[in-house]
Amino acid sequence: MTKLRLRQHVNPLRDRYKIPITLPKWQEIYRQYDLPLHLDIGCARGEFLLQMAQIEPEINFLGVEIRQPLVVEANKEKTALGLTNLHYLFCNINVAAENLLQSLPPLHYITIQFPDPWFKRKHMKRRVVQPELVRILVKHLINGGRIFLQSDIKDVALEMRDRFGHNPLLVQQHEQTWLGYNPFPVPTERESYVIEDHKSVYRVLFQKKVT
Repeated sequence: MTKLRLRQHVNPLRDRYKIPITLPKWQEIYRQYDLPLHLDIGCARGEFLLQMAQIEPEINFLGVEIRQPLVVEANKEKTALGLTNLHYLFCNINVAAENLLQSLPPLHYITIQFPDPWFKRKHMKRRVVQPELVRILVKHLINGGRIFLQSDIKDVALEMRDRFGHNPLLVQQHEQTWLGYNPFPVPTERESYVIEDHKSVYRVLFQKKVT
């Protein structure tokens, strides 16, 4: 299949990305609605989840992505494979998070992998990991649930680590600053590219306290 060629970055602060989304009927999306739920934020073309859904049939996967054409193509692929534990949703997670997560079972896993870095200081407010999103995600994560973050941009990884790390309900799962491995059996396309280029990947794993 020929891959779509799109702009790499999309400005999430544009008005067109602030429009409320229409949520699907999740019981019609997932064959087993009550399976543990894994949310992947910024799933891009969805290759990571496409493979994970086949490896882990006892988990429901949801990928959210702000570039709508990628979501359309990803859903075509998962439908062609007959996967009933996977769905891709077009949305701006910083706008839609509360309504979206209220409509779903509690999250067991959250991944944010290689988000758009937005290097210029004036553009940093466009980064996906903002304090309010952290609050919402942690609220909807089960006790004992896990959050995995990774980036090949150290400053971006540090910012994500610090913003999640400031939440008192989360505990970093490694003593070192960075986790030395990917806890999932599937790398993202970006991760594979970075590793093949012999560059560093900065990873962090959190777990929500069991209270």
